[in-house]
Amino acid sequence: MAVVLKPLHYDVIVIGAGHAGCEAARASARLGLRTAMIAMNIDLIAQLSCNPAVGGIAKGHLVREIDALGGIMGQVADAVGIQFRLLNTSRGPAVWSPRAQCDKKQYRIKMRELLEQEPNLRLVQAEVAELVIEADGASRRVRGVRLRDGRTALSESVVITTGTFLNGLAHVGESKTDCGRNGEAPSNLLGHQLRNLGLGWTRLKTGTPPRLDGRSLDWSRFEPQDGDVEPTPFSFLSGKIEREQIRCYIAYTSAATHAVLRENISRSPLYSGVIEGIGPRYCPSIEDKVVKFPDRERHQLFLEPEGLDTNEVYVNGMSTSMPVDVQVAM
Repeated sequence: MAVVLKPLHYDVIVIGAGHAGCEAARASARLGLRTAMIAMNIDLIAQLSCNPAVGGIAKGHLVREIDALGGIMGQVADAVGIQFRLLNTSRGPAVWSPRAQCDKKQYRIKMRELLEQEPNLRLVQAEVAELVIEADGASRRVRGVRLRDGRTALSESVVITTGTFLNGLAHVGESKTDCGRNGEAPSNLLGHQLRNLGLGWTRLKTGTPPRLDGRSLDWSRFEPQDGDVEPTPFSFLSGKIEREQIRCYIAYTSAATHAVLRENISRSPLYSGVIEGIGPRYCPSIEDKVVKFPDRERHQLFLEPEGLDTNEVYVNGMSTSMPVDVQVAM
C-alpha cells in the first residue's frame, strides 16, 4: 500500500547550512518562527571549507557587527579558536582587527550543538530539488520547497544560502568536477530551476591551497608566529579565552617554486581561458602573484594547523588551481 507523505509546514525554510545559513536560521528561530534549515549533510554544518580562520582585516569588524546583532559566529570562534591575533595594532584603534585560527572540526561541532538548543529550529538532512512556486494574481510566489526524496515542505518564506554548492564547479588544472566542496555533490537541481526562472546569473571564483602533512615538515626551518598572550574575543558575551593555543609559522616561496609555476602557467585554468571570473582582489592565487609581480623574489606564506587533533596544515597564501602534479612539484 502506497503511503502518502503529508507536506511539512514551517514559517521559514533556510536552504544551506554555511555561515549565512546558520545565522539566518538561528535568527529566525529566536524570533519565535518555526524554522527548518535544510542541508545535504548535517554533520558538516558550518564546515570551514577553506582557511579555518575567522576574522581578519575588515572581516573581524564584520564578525563583531554580527555579534552585536545577536549572531553566533563570534561566540563559536571564541569557543574553538586555537590562535588569536589582533591585527594592525601599530595603527590607530579604528583599524584594529581580531583574527582567530579555529579548530576546523570543533567549529562545526560547536555550531551544531548551539543550533540544536533552539526549540523553534529543526535541522533537516536532504537535498532541495526545487522551489514550490504558485501563481499569486499576476505574479508568482514561492510557497516552499520540494525535496529530492519526494517530500514537500511549505513555508511563508524561503531563504537561499547555498554558497558554492549552487551549480558548483571545481577546477584542478585541466580537469573540472561538478561539486559543492571536494567530494561532495553540488546543488544542481535547484540551480537549474533558478536559471530557468530567468534570474540574473553570475559566478564567483575562489581558490584553495594544497594542504600539507605537518609530520613531513621540518618546523625548525620556519619563522614562528605566536598568538597574543591575552587573546581578544570576538563576542561581547565571551569571557577570558582559556583554550589551548598553538603556534603558526611563516614561510616563503623560492625561485624554484616560481620556475615551476612559470613553466606550467598554460595549465592553469585561470590563464588557459577556462576560468573567466575574476578572483578576490586581496587574495590572489600563487600563479597570479608570480605572473603579476615578476620582480618579487619570494612571496610570504603562513603555515596554519587546522586543529588540535590533526596533522593537516593550511598554507595561507598559496591558493591555486594548478593540476595535482604541479602542486606536488611546488
